Amino acid sequence: MRVTRAAFHILVALADRDLHGLGLAEEIESMSHGELRMGPGVLYTTLKRLLEAGLVREVQAPEGADSRRRYYRLTDAGRQRASAEARAWRRTLEVADSKKLLDESAP
Repeated sequence: MRVTRAAFHILVALADRDLHGLGLAEEIESMSHGELRMGPGVLYTTLKRLLEAGLVREVQAPEGADSRRRYYRLTDAGRQRASAEARAWRRTLEVADSKKLLDESAP
């Protein structure tokens, strides 16, 4: 499975806790400082692909939570894939930085 920007953000959002759909959307918006707002169509289509690829799994809602909500958890394979993607992005960002593309004062 190709890891899109949306998929990568979902994997990162699930790295430290289980979340339901709305919680994922809110976490992604927060992580991106408001630059990425994932609508339900993209969110649930991407979640379906991640579930099918075995990178995410559905888990039981925590006690006291709304039982109608579906909660998702990163699998070991999902954590490995997210880590590999993060390392690849880090290398790309290092190149971008060396080319002065990350300079805040650049136009």
